[in-house]
Amino acid sequence: MRHFHLSRSFLLRLSLFGIAGLFLVAIAISSMSLRTARIDLTADRIYTLTPGTQDIVDSLRKPLTLTLYFSEHATRDLPQLRSYEQRVHEMLREIAVRAHGRIRLKVIDPVPYSDDEDAAESYGLAPATGGSNGERVFFGLVGTAGTGDVPPQAIPFFDPARESFVEYDIAKLLYELGMPQKPRLGVISSLPVEGNLVIGEPAWAVIRQLDQLAEVTSIDPDGLKHIDPALKVLLLIHPKRLSDDAQYAIDQYVLHGGHLVVFVDPDSEMDNAPLVDAHGVVDDHDSDLRRLFEAWGVVYDPAKVVLDRSQALTIELNGNSIGHPAMLGLGTQDLNHDDVVTASLQRVNFSTAGFFELATDTKARLIPLVQTSDEAAVMSAQRVRDAAGDPTSLLENYEPTHERYVLAARLRDTFRTAFPERRDRGHLDRAVAPGEVVLVADTDLLSDRLWIDVQPLLGQQQLTPFANNGDFVANLVDNLGGSTALLSIRGRVNSQRPFTRVRALQAAADRKFLVKKRELENELYETQRRLAELQPAKNGATPTTATAEQRREVEQYLQRKLAIGKELRDVQHQLNAEIDALGLRLKFINIVLVPGLVALIGLIYGWRRTRRSRRVV
Repeated sequence: MRHFHLSRSFLLRLSLFGIAGLFLVAIAISSMSLRTARIDLTADRIYTLTPGTQDIVDSLRKPLTLTLYFSEHATRDLPQLRSYEQRVHEMLREIAVRAHGRIRLKVIDPVPYSDDEDAAESYGLAPATGGSNGERVFFGLVGTAGTGDVPPQAIPFFDPARESFVEYDIAKLLYELGMPQKPRLGVISSLPVEGNLVIGEPAWAVIRQLDQLAEVTSIDPDGLKHIDPALKVLLLIHPKRLSDDAQYAIDQYVLHGGHLVVFVDPDSEMDNAPLVDAHGVVDDHDSDLRRLFEAWGVVYDPAKVVLDRSQALTIELNGNSIGHPAMLGLGTQDLNHDDVVTASLQRVNFSTAGFFELATDTKARLIPLVQTSDEAAVMSAQRVRDAAGDPTSLLENYEPTHERYVLAARLRDTFRTAFPERRDRGHLDRAVAPGEVVLVADTDLLSDRLWIDVQPLLGQQQLTPFANNGDFVANLVDNLGGSTALLSIRGRVNSQRPFTRVRALQAAADRKFLVKKRELENELYETQRRLAELQPAKNGATPTTATAEQRREVEQYLQRKLAIGKELRDVQHQLNAEIDALGLRLKFINIVLVPGLVALIGLIYGWRRTRRSRRVV
């Protein structure tokens, strides 16, 4: 019998081919069975979809197409924008994978004068200037439904300033494509926000704007006993003398998960009710929701107005331009940039506004949306009304409290009823889940005069906004009117990783500079006081003696000033030295230490393998 002998080299090659075959099989199986498997190793899990986004994607029933328009060629000199595009692209890929084929993702570079550029503009994308060779830069998203019965939705431009809300914006677009019906919005108001068709008075611009976002229904508070739970959002504007039944209806609407926005005011300038009616009842044009506020742990005084001299709006009065400390123009430094409602706003104007605080015994959370500066003060509403003819009188004896007062906020809690004695059908003593109410301590911000300039143009009224009041209200309705999944999507951290160690060193140096600056200011004050004491008219000193003492005092001060300046320079040099040393350490670790360790490990491994081979031979 002849025996076949397989050589060792043949067996080795056969094993390699077998391993390669198994590798290909494993890759094929993993590509089919692990398509949605991902591991996010970033510190803030910036590539992991939140549960809210996952719920919206999972609830999609229609096939959708997402088209990302990005000017690849025009951004070759904009590395920061290209990095942000990679972040957006990766998130869209994650969403498409999660959709299991229900979402088709396309990426298009709309080069100049192409059909793709025309299509991008037709969808409403807004190009930015400043690209390479002066080209326009497109960076937006268009979503279309495969059935064609839903109009396309678009994100005109992915603004890097809104990077922390990129997931929210994309999820909102998906939600609007998958559930295109407008949310129902209820409005209860004692102000003429709906206008008056009889006298030709139009609705306020903010209401006309909301008509485009939602199906708006006006609700009469008289005889109100129940609020339709189908209402996505309820706006309660300037509630005055609401009946217990109406307040109970609002109370239960909130406890059953309804979204409420309350606008109250210590002095509503748009309130046209007579100050004293025919029955002698005095109306101070203020509003409150005392019983519900107390149940929710909210402290609000309808007799107090917040002033802020540093944010006072300039008004024209009797031909003069004056600053009105009760009319506030609150800018980006006063808005919450961690909240999707106010993140992109630049300015919101308030007038004779109140403020909110929390009771000491409540577990509710008050998350500010708009605050005053620390130059604010509190004054009685009656004094503000009395100063209507001369607002500058409000600055007499003005003493800032150095507190930032909350003018608008989200209130979050598992709310309890303000009517525990009621036992109507469907009554709840406590909400079944945590809820949210938005509180705004001003109603005048809704009026046209505080945010819109109206000019006639070709027989029509041209509305030009000069503040973001309308955007603020629209964002509130847009945010609250979405699904609970959309509400739950958190703002993402910015993907730019700061040099925290360097910032800590700079902060420490700043503190040292501040101490030295205060020392210098104190010594300057003391020297000036000393100079004043050395005047000839004081203590009988002769002019010659006084002048000599002054010269010596000035010389000492100048020497001390130079010494402190040298210390400040030393602190700055020490800071620079520490930052440079940190940079050198990082360079040594990245360039020398880590490659050296890798090379050393490789050499040791190779030496041990060679030594083992020699032993076998």
